[in-house]
Amino acid sequence: MQPRKTDFSAFRPFLPYLLKYRKENILAIVLGIINGLSAVLMSLEIGRAIDKMLGKGRVDFGGLTRELLLFAGCILVNVVSQWLIQRLGNRVAYGAATQLRKEAFDHLNRLPLRYYDQEAHGSIVSRFTNDIDAISLAVSSVFNQLFSGVAVVCLALVLMLQMSLTLTWVVLLSTPIIFFVNWSVARASQANFAAQQKSVGAISSFISEMVGNQKIVKAFHREARNQLIFEEINEELNQVGQKAQFSSSLTNPLSRFVDHLAYVAVGFAGGWLMLKGETAVTIGIISSFTIYESQFTKPFIEISGMITPIQTALAGLRRTFDLMGQPVEEDQPLCPALATVQGEIAFRQVAFSYSPNQPLIRDFDFTAYPGETVAIVGKTGAGKSTLVNLLMRFYEVTSGQITLDGQPIATVNRDQLRRKFGMVLQETWLFDGTIRENLAYGRPEASDEELYQALKKTYMYDFVQRLPEKLGTHLGSQRLKISDGQRQLLTIARTMISQPDLLILDEATSSVDTLTEGKIQAAFLEMMKGHTSFVIAHRLSTIRNADKILVMDQGQIVEQGTHESLLQAKGWYYELYHAQFED
Repeated sequence: MQPRKTDFSAFRPFLPYLLKYRKENILAIVLGIINGLSAVLMSLEIGRAIDKMLGKGRVDFGGLTRELLLFAGCILVNVVSQWLIQRLGNRVAYGAATQLRKEAFDHLNRLPLRYYDQEAHGSIVSRFTNDIDAISLAVSSVFNQLFSGVAVVCLALVLMLQMSLTLTWVVLLSTPIIFFVNWSVARASQANFAAQQKSVGAISSFISEMVGNQKIVKAFHREARNQLIFEEINEELNQVGQKAQFSSSLTNPLSRFVDHLAYVAVGFAGGWLMLKGETAVTIGIISSFTIYESQFTKPFIEISGMITPIQTALAGLRRTFDLMGQPVEEDQPLCPALATVQGEIAFRQVAFSYSPNQPLIRDFDFTAYPGETVAIVGKTGAGKSTLVNLLMRFYEVTSGQITLDGQPIATVNRDQLRRKFGMVLQETWLFDGTIRENLAYGRPEASDEELYQALKKTYMYDFVQRLPEKLGTHLGSQRLKISDGQRQLLTIARTMISQPDLLILDEATSSVDTLTEGKIQAAFLEMMKGHTSFVIAHRLSTIRNADKILVMDQGQIVEQGTHESLLQAKGWYYELYHAQFED
């Protein structure tokens, strides 16, 4: 939980986003002065109009008409200027929020995979929705009141000093009390708002996971249990939310209470001065002062009324800039460009661990020669997928090095390195869009003919041809529904279309039936010709033709060889193989 103090440090890095709109800010300042001047003059004209009606025992209709016309003109100027300020405020607030969201997403794209593994996805999404929305709302609200409020305070003070020094002191005495009340409540409530935003992120994360995996939830009858977990998180949000809202909601009524006391004090002081025979004080002046008192303290009271969105925005700024402060994947400044890839990949004394206290891979040595197909098998948790993560530089090795054609991949630009690989993962991913857009994701310039060739090789051509819009058919939650196996086939076709130099197949046919799997294997074999390929597989029948088979256990190679030689050795691979085909 955040320390119990008012901390505006999160606002400093956001200030440049607001100052970028220089013209809008200057225009808002000018309009704020005009708006404040019109508001102050409205109060002055009210007092003068009252004096015209009560002065000298008769009504001065000529003077009264003039004051009322001036009053109407001030109202018009005040309304128009306030409307323009709101338009400018919305433009600055939402423009700055849009730029912040854009830069945050750009930063998110450059974060290492480790960050995504450690941070709840719902919490990340919440920073782009709830947090930044709260920031834009607070900035817009403050912007609408700031410039005109400052102008009103300054101009009202000048006019009050000219009319009555005594009554001015009565008004001024209430201001520090209101400020102290606002500051005290804000100081006490900031920790509650930080906890509230954290709970919002937690509930967003939980809902995102449960909604996206309802099939698993229902299959394991977890609805009731998930309901209990949700209610616990929701109740926690309810508790911290109530504390935050209650503490911040105290500011406005307390400020108004002090303001009303000052209002009464102005009336008593004005009446007392008139009874003393103070000729400079009239009923009109007292009337103007009661309005000035309200105008003078109004900006402070309105700011106190915005404590809730301001505190929420500060918490959102801290969370957003915390994300933007995460270290990104940085390449060396002068990373050499990759030449034509031959495909020799070597692991030299590689060691790696996800956690410093739990080493996974130690002293790993292996060489894959150009054009070879290397299969990696082993028990769950043996380190098979970790090798792929290291090879793609999703994670960096703890020690040792990996080379591509003799060049350490740590000295190669990550983007260039990853462009050389084509990956088909066990987890299929297709985004909301057309089939054409999904297939050409890794190579946008691919022609429709190339897309259809890949679909034929993956046995999805007939399915796509039967669709009314063919390649233009939209996939997604609200569009065409396809099976997991069909999604897998489309991801395989997408990899074929990208024409990679190196291939990584991680359980690539896990969602495909056995008959189709055999056909896909033939397509894979054609695609892998002349390309160094790594195949991670649990079904050993799919890797019979691999040039090398690595058997891994606890991050180590315990056996390697061809399918026949490993069976003859009757070791780990022999046991794994016969465990699958003992019938």
